[in-house]
Amino acid sequence: MQKKDIRTILKDTLQAAKDAMLVPLLAVMTAIVIGGIVIAAVGGNPFAAYAGLFEGSFGSVKALSETAVWASPYIFAGLAVALAFKGGLFNIGAEGQLALGAVASAWVGYALPEMLGIELPMIIHLPLVILAGLLFGLLWGAIPGALKAYTGAHEVINTIMMNYIALNMVSFLLNGPMKDKNPLNVIARTPEIAAGARIPVLFDGLRIHWGFILALVVAFLIWWLLWKTTLGFEIRTVGLNPDAAKYAGINYKRIMTLTMALSGMLAGLAGTIEVTALNYRHELGFSVGYGFEAIAIALLGKTHPLGVVLASILFAAMRNGATRMQFLTQIPVDIISVIQALILLFVAADAIVRYIYRIRQKGDKVVLTRGWGG
Repeated sequence: MQKKDIRTILKDTLQAAKDAMLVPLLAVMTAIVIGGIVIAAVGGNPFAAYAGLFEGSFGSVKALSETAVWASPYIFAGLAVALAFKGGLFNIGAEGQLALGAVASAWVGYALPEMLGIELPMIIHLPLVILAGLLFGLLWGAIPGALKAYTGAHEVINTIMMNYIALNMVSFLLNGPMKDKNPLNVIARTPEIAAGARIPVLFDGLRIHWGFILALVVAFLIWWLLWKTTLGFEIRTVGLNPDAAKYAGINYKRIMTLTMALSGMLAGLAGTIEVTALNYRHELGFSVGYGFEAIAIALLGKTHPLGVVLASILFAAMRNGATRMQFLTQIPVDIISVIQALILLFVAADAIVRYIYRIRQKGDKVVLTRGWGG
């Protein structure tokens, strides 16, 4: 009897996973097919293009390493948007939160040793740098969350506007007070962070770093938070029905604020990882697009942490393999943006995919946002 129960549980779990992954997989396949048609229409060979794309993404140890490097910020930013979705909120501000997290980490990374007059050991300096990025992202996310919860101001409008504020603040800092004073430097960037503020690489000769492992750990922690803790239950309840949550005694205003704060924290961590593990400084424009692509990643991953990881690897593979594809076939890398846009279209408007492949709707749909009022 017990074995039968275990088999039933496994069967139900696999069936649920299949149902959840079916539409995203079909959306990706459909986007790839249409992308191939576009490539053929402009005189290219879609089979050669996709072969080059695969070779550039997974065809060697170095390619795998670079795909993981690209995937790291995508995972953090995708988790940020997915967590907000779970709370019924639409965080379009990941771009600004990421930029502020990056600039805060860069400042602590290079300025703290100068202020103290000593080089700090990694065990002290690196946690401080990461903490700075977390806090700035958290605060920038908490502001629209609190405005939504306590005034009814819509988080979509607020996060879009706060993106402009954050990005222009960062531009001012990188062109002014925080600009690298090296006379040979002519671009907007900070000085390099200290050696003790850097996340080390996993393997010599490759750029894959411990930030990728941290991203996987954080994805697991977000899954555990959402499905194994009281706070996660409250976040999901508020996301599904804030009126029911209020009736059940949940302080939905606190949960809304906290959800957006945690979302901003994850986005800030994406910027921190890029500074501490890859670039070793913050440079204007290095992260353009991460926050917006995170929306597509969260939707493609069905707002589930595992789905976000898989979607991040897919998007990272497309970005990493695009250069190799262009080198082999002379097809512009812009076709990757077309395919990503098509994926987002088919995932967001999944009724199209369901109509094409005759698939019935099962389970709950992703709640993107709940109107314009409080």
